[in-house]
Amino acid sequence: MPGLATLGDQVMGWSAVRMGAVSKCIARFFAFASSHTTDVQVRGQASVPAFRNEETSMANEIAGIRGDMRGSTRQMVEDNASREEFLTFTLGAEEYAVDILKVQEIRGYDTVTRIARAPAFIKGVINLRGTIVPIVDLRIKLELGKVEYTPFTVTIILNVGGRVVGIVVDGVSDVIGMDTEQIRPAPDFASGLDTAYIRGLATQDDRMLIVMDIEKLMLSQEMALVDEVTSATRVAA
Repeated sequence: MPGLATLGDQVMGWSAVRMGAVSKCIARFFAFASSHTTDVQVRGQASVPAFRNEETSMANEIAGIRGDMRGSTRQMVEDNASREEFLTFTLGAEEYAVDILKVQEIRGYDTVTRIARAPAFIKGVINLRGTIVPIVDLRIKLELGKVEYTPFTVTIILNVGGRVVGIVVDGVSDVIGMDTEQIRPAPDFASGLDTAYIRGLATQDDRMLIVMDIEKLMLSQEMALVDEVTSATRVAA
């Protein structure tokens, strides 16, 4: 999962600093013990209270370090939990973003097998390593005007709700990270995309992004993808 490696590096780096402090405490303990061994032997119990006070002091210090480590690690986990990564892509003049965890792979647009009486936005299906995958052209679905297929046209293969689906877009931009607080509620649009399928709007480097709930859209009744996959599977059989 994106972001876990970075979190691990942060924790390991921070832990190394703290473990250094723990090592110093241990070194202090043994140095103190060595320097007081003669005193204990000569004077019997006279130096035991001082030894125990030093031991207690260092034990408290180590306990404090452990508490700091747990608190800082918990904070780093919470900070990363509020951050998500998105794949951004273009549809016409607009830029959209979808949860990167829903993306299985990215490939160029290729020939598809048409399905009779399928909606216009369902271009057909492809056989992806033995899996029948319906291909949806989001440009047609969102009524973005004239649709062209060029060498830059891309198919994004998604895995949503246990189903594999492909969406055709004009091009892929990049992968970005955003805090959930950056995503603002979206107003009503005069477009083919119901706001029920939009998580919100976000700004990234002066770019306005439309953050889609792609799983909700792909699994909606209006997409009719379950019926199309069933029909395509019967034809292939």
